[in-house]
This record gives sequence, C-alpha cells and structure tokens, in this order.
Amino acid sequence: MNSSLYTADRATHLKIVVVALIAATAIAAIGIAARGVNLGTDVLIAQRAPVVKAGAPVVWTAREINTIR
Repeated sequence: MNSSLYTADRATHLKIVVVALIAATAIAAIGIAARGVNLGTDVLIAQRAPVVKAGAPVVWTAREINTIR
C-alpha cells in the first residue's frame, strides 16, 4: 500500500489525477447548471421592461398622515 504521495507508484498517481479531473468536471457541470440563464431569451426580456409612467403630483404634509395610536 502506498502511504505517501512521495513514495507512490505510477498507478496511484494516475488514480489521483483521474479522481481530481472527475471532481473538477462535476463541479463545473453543477456550476453551469445552477446558473440557469438563457442568453437568447432572458436578454431580450430584460430589454423590453415595462414602462412605468408617473401620475399626478402629490403633496404630503404632517396633517395628512393618519396615525393609529
């Protein structure tokens, strides 16, 4: 049994590299899947945001505020 990376044989190093590549691929796939942004439609929807128009001006004073005590 190889108890150290320094004294490990070629097969053990290969196993470590393969496991690291599989882990990196899995992390990248999870990151890409979690993003969930469709650049084709999401960008177009964001550019067509609804327009909010201002209404009539309103003046607020301290007397108009109804406070419940």
